[in-house]
Amino acid sequence: MRTSAQNAELALLLEVAGTPKPGNVDRERDLTDLRFEHFLAGAVGARDGLERAASGTAVGSAFERAVEGMATQEGGNTQFGALLLLVPLVRAAEEDLSRSAAEAVVHETTVADAAGFYRAFDHVDVAVDEPPAELDALDVRRGSDAVPALEERGLTLLDIMEQSVPGDGVAREWVEGFDRSFAAAERFAAADGPLSDRTAAVFLSLLAERPDTLVATRHDEATAREVTDRAAALVADDALETDRRAVEAFADDLVERGVNPGTTADITAAGLFVGLERGSITV
Repeated sequence: MRTSAQNAELALLLEVAGTPKPGNVDRERDLTDLRFEHFLAGAVGARDGLERAASGTAVGSAFERAVEGMATQEGGNTQFGALLLLVPLVRAAEEDLSRSAAEAVVHETTVADAAGFYRAFDHVDVAVDEPPAELDALDVRRGSDAVPALEERGLTLLDIMEQSVPGDGVAREWVEGFDRSFAAAERFAAADGPLSDRTAAVFLSLLAERPDTLVATRHDEATAREVTDRAAALVADDALETDRRAVEAFADDLVERGVNPGTTADITAAGLFVGLERGSITV
């Protein structure tokens, strides 16, 4: 029987192995400076932080350690957002993994957890929006340099996530009780076929229902909406089943354009973990 930390690591590995996932690294596609093996190494590197979360270590500290380990590979940021979802879910799984348990974990976060989150940015570059002028001192890209301002204002990690909505889909999961992560787990359980195919199908369904916030951050809202509209057309046509070539062409086009719906991949990984932990996904 796997531990929750092992299930979280497996979820990261399964997510990157699913194909085709338009715009994302998968076992058939690399990006210019980010390759499949970087994601494999990132998942393995994150293990210690995930194990700390499972053993009761504070969320912020466990997250920073997971990111530090993830970043030891040469590709840079592979799974920052996924780990920000997985760490509280792993912590919630100490007793019984449910939305209410996950909500309790994030509501119990402290200023020290927020400081750990900020320190994680010292280990890797992450694409984020420019903060409003009044929040410049709390710009996460400052990393540990922003911790004094954070402590002065007494902000918890949940407070930081609340300030990041609606421009960050991972933060939205924190604030809305991991709604899409648990919904994704149900989709995995309801689907048939090899798990790599189900991963691609669930990813596409998530992309079709809401614009990806990483795409909006790196490009613009119009590009994010265009990507979602194209995914929705494929889902409506059931193209993953009837014309895989259409999904493959979509995937190749996004990679060529440098459009990466990475937040959708993060939620897909979280859904895999929830399903693995609750036994609705078996491997």
